Parts: sequence; structure tokens; C-alpha cells
Amino acid sequence: MPERPLTFSEATDSAERVSDIYARNFNIARDDDWYLLKLQEELGELAQAHLRLSRRGRGEATEHDRADEAADLLCMLLLYARRFDIDLDAAVRRKWLTWLEPVA
Repeated sequence: MPERPLTFSEATDSAERVSDIYARNFNIARDDDWYLLKLQEELGELAQAHLRLSRRGRGEATEHDRADEAADLLCMLLLYARRFDIDLDAAVRRKWLTWLEPVA
């Protein structure tokens, strides 16, 4: 039986626990800038994996690498949103899903 998909809230709770461990193990102060800079770092790592897979970057990457970097980016986005009290569920509904509503 396949696993039930995580909600934004569940994924964020888990990502926050992992981030707490990471910060404690590496003595990292997670201030407002850290969240944004880590988000940018993870986007860069995803871009690097993408370029390597498309033979436009140095070195090799696998689809597993690309998936891992996408997961890192997603988790950092969830953490960034929590840090700044962004309700991603409401924002996605407002910004994206309204396009799926019938035009009156």
C-alpha cells in the first residue's frame, strides 16, 4: 500500500526537526537571512544537478541527485515559509488554484 502524501504542515514539522538537528550539530544560528540564503543555496545545487544531467555542467549527476536537491529546496521553502508565517496552503489556493475555478 502506498504511503499517504504529506500535508504542507506535516512536511514542515518534519523538516523543522531535521533543521534543528542540523543547526545543533553544526552550531548554526538560523536568523532570517540564513533561511533565505539556504533557499538560494539549495536552488543553486538543483540547478547544478540539472546542468550536469543535461551535459552542460562539469561532472556527473544522477536523477537521484536531482531528486535529492529538489527535496532540499522544497524543505527549505517550507522552513522559510514557517519562519515568516506564510500560510502556503492559503497562498497556493489564492495564487494558483483560483485559475481552476470556473469563470462566471
